[in-house]
Amino acid sequence: MANTFKLKTKAGIDASLVTVYTVPSSTTTVIIGLTIANIKGASVTADVKVISDTVDTETNADVYIAKDIPLPAGSSVEVMAGNKIILQTGDIVKAGGSNSSGADADIILSIMEIT
Repeated sequence: MANTFKLKTKAGIDASLVTVYTVPSSTTTVIIGLTIANIKGASVTADVKVISDTVDTETNADVYIAKDIPLPAGSSVEVMAGNKIILQTGDIVKAGGSNSSGADADIILSIMEIT
């Protein structure tokens, strides 16, 4: 089994939940870091959600990692704070902000893929 560290980023997220990362087939992924930075001149909020693979709906559901997390102007937040989240093949990490008319935040996702 190979362990590969990767960085996934998404710039200028707005109010719609956009895909930041999808776990490839035959892969288990560990989220080891998740930072959201406010790129707007005013306070905003942000959401991060895991969309669970539909194959394992008995034990997994779509859940928020962060919901309406406040981001003052010019700030960033490390959501994981030393925790780890395990993702299975097909799971998706999505993020969104509070502004429907423009970019709110950038997101940085540090992961380790196990193949």
